[in-house]
Amino acid sequence: MDNEPRAVRSQTAPSSASVFGAPCWVSLMTRDLQAAQDFYGAVLGWRFRKGRMGEEFSVAFSDGAPVAGIGALAPRLQVAVDWTPYFAVTDTDEAAARVRERSGTVAVGPLSFAMGRGALAADRDGAVFGIWEGMLIPNWHRWRKSAPAWLRLRTRNAFDAAIFYGEVLEWATERPGCCQVSYEGEEVVLRSEGHVLARISSGASGEAPDPMIRPRWHVHFPVEDVAATVDAALDHGAVVLERQSSPQGLQAALRDPDGALFTVTSAQP
Repeated sequence: MDNEPRAVRSQTAPSSASVFGAPCWVSLMTRDLQAAQDFYGAVLGWRFRKGRMGEEFSVAFSDGAPVAGIGALAPRLQVAVDWTPYFAVTDTDEAAARVRERSGTVAVGPLSFAMGRGALAADRDGAVFGIWEGMLIPNWHRWRKSAPAWLRLRTRNAFDAAIFYGEVLEWATERPGCCQVSYEGEEVVLRSEGHVLARISSGASGEAPDPMIRPRWHVHFPVEDVAATVDAALDHGAVVLERQSSPQGLQAALRDPDGALFTVTSAQP
């Protein structure tokens, strides 16, 4: 997705099969690609390069490392403006079938791209996520270790959600390299080789008008100064939906000018 030489890419870009079940990327679909780049560049300091998914897709970099993707919505895709996590799978069609078998929904795809196959789905409670089969970003293991973006699923019942995703994404199976799941207090924690990749917590309500309470995957971006980042976001047209302080750090949930929700945080996964 960046401009590294092809030989370097082939050595450093793993396939989804080697890290199946793990979050492998986060992506924003937006109505105005340039406006989104201007906003996130000003608020989070990202720089952008054209990706290999087409002219209407770019990759955000922080300190030279890839963080996330931003793409312009195609008119034919009935997709909301939002940040979406993608999970690596060995076979997109089989994973999509497992979603449907467990009363989830496959909204888009599977579709074929130059680098692989992907689909957009929703779990039984309506939380949207993507699945991806194919090449990952170069130095994906660095992306995972540095955690430039991490995930929290707020859902109706964390235990039930863990079963759904575990069966769809093959968590905690006998297969070598699978992700590990543990129950810590009231949360489910997803790890790969000891690295925390995502957390799942209970208490969301599907009927709630507040988008922060409805079941959804929340994408968190760690920042050095949450207050300063919030001020910058407000200056560039964002709305603050929620602020929280905990022993682990500060965080603020924001809605960007195009309507996409994301969280900035000083906490670690």
